[in-house]
Amino acid sequence: MDAAPEAQGSVLDERAVAILALERRFWRYAGAKEDAVRESLGLSATQYYQVLNSLIDSPEALAHDPVLVQRLRRMRDARRRGAGAAPLSA
Repeated sequence: MDAAPEAQGSVLDERAVAILALERRFWRYAGAKEDAVRESLGLSATQYYQVLNSLIDSPEALAHDPVLVQRLRRMRDARRRGAGAAPLSA
């Protein structure tokens, strides 16, 4: 049995690898990341974050960079919990 086709299906494409590489970087100035996303990937910030959220749920991304993907998942989960945890005013 040849496992090559199955292995090819579990490899990230170039865009996914580029997105993870952008997420690894430290952004010193406001807007620098969005500019880099637009220039290197041709995506708006909204499109980028939609793709990123899908990407970090994939087993391929987790296999590619487990530390980064776990950190991004934790950050996303914390934002989701924080958004729903706002106290009600009386």
